[in-house]
Amino acid sequence: MSQSATETRSVIVEREMPFPPEKIWRALTQPHLIEEWLMKSDFKPVVNHQFSFRADWGSVDCKILEIEPDKTLSYTWDAYGLESVVTWTLTPTSTGTHLRMEQSGFRPDQQQAYQGARFGWQKFFANLEQVLTRAD
Repeated sequence: MSQSATETRSVIVEREMPFPPEKIWRALTQPHLIEEWLMKSDFKPVVNHQFSFRADWGSVDCKILEIEPDKTLSYTWDAYGLESVVTWTLTPTSTGTHLRMEQSGFRPDQQQAYQGARFGWQKFFANLEQVLTRAD
């Protein structure tokens, strides 16, 4: 079975976290907290709000597609020719929250971006867990 040119792949990271969805939601949507685990941004939790993530290596252009407080957050993630969508899903569990992040839209010719994202999100998740551990 050959890959068609339109076929895209996703990076998916899932974690069980011992924190309530509301607390994780704050870390995903409050700029001062986002900066601690991901990057600087001018994020606002408003549908169609355009914002960017900024780092030493450059920036990511984003636009919020969907927001359902404490449940779902989705935004475009465009950088260096990559046009992707990041979707966060928060599901309450008996011990906290199941957090799922999917970044979709990697084309077959974007292997480097795909591998970079796979590595990057693992690091971001580790940072996020540290922020949640100390944030009130």
